[in-house]
Amino acid sequence: MDVYHEGARALQERLGVRDTADHVGRMVGEGVKPVAAAFLESQPLLVLGAADPATGRVWASALTGAPGFVRATDPHQMSVTGAVREGDPLARASATAGTPVGTIALDPRTRRRMRLNGRLRPTARGFAVTAEKVFANCPKYIQRRRSYEVVDGRTPDGPRVGTELTDGQREFVAAADTFFLATAGPAGVEVSHRGGNPGFVRSVSPRELTWRDYPGNNMFLTLGNIEADPRAGLLLLDWTTGTTLQLTGEARTVFGSDGERAVRFTVSEAVETRSALPLRWSAPEYSPANPPLPG
Repeated sequence: MDVYHEGARALQERLGVRDTADHVGRMVGEGVKPVAAAFLESQPLLVLGAADPATGRVWASALTGAPGFVRATDPHQMSVTGAVREGDPLARASATAGTPVGTIALDPRTRRRMRLNGRLRPTARGFAVTAEKVFANCPKYIQRRRSYEVVDGRTPDGPRVGTELTDGQREFVAAADTFFLATAGPAGVEVSHRGGNPGFVRSVSPRELTWRDYPGNNMFLTLGNIEADPRAGLLLLDWTTGTTLQLTGEARTVFGSDGERAVRFTVSEAVETRSALPLRWSAPEYSPANPPLPG
């Protein structure tokens, strides 16, 4: 199984890392191993990425539950108890059989993360994903949050929907140390994690964000998707209040003369939901891998 499509291969060739990518790609499997199954069952948070079947726009959404709400019910299937919240941009996709999805389970307590991509089908208790690609990523750029508590009984506010960022949402972006990025490509949907010191992602205008693409595992699954299809979705969390900011639009990679890369993202729609999630996490300990921000 070649885990890379032409978009990812083009970037690997351009940057001279194809051999490294081939080596790293061997860790990608089609099944969920016991250690991965145990990791999934201990998580209170799962991020889902997909394209809305009605609009084609790509979004990322967060689902939460008591540990065990996500389980590997066999080596080739992940089951989720609970539905995407009504009114969420991915509510329609999560109720449509055959939807290509990407997921990531990230544990700030241990700085571990696991990705599982495949096809979704609704179930009586939520949905299941038939696994097509399963792998773990290194802890680079993950901020450690040592504990969380659950706030019960709080009803999320109605979503605030717009076509550009408000001043408050731009401040939200400026304070972020983490976001999740969903992309769609020839091989399906990917959801990846991006982290850094606050300020690593910038809102340069109400309609545009940018961030430096930090060195990673050289697979270029996300940037490869963007190379082939610019549709993308961002999810930013306020880890202390449960507020979410979901953005959809188009992304492109910009290559500098110094060899560095940046991504520019143009916003088509923004959805802010206050108290969307019941999890309240402790203060972050920033990853030692985070590069310093430009002065």
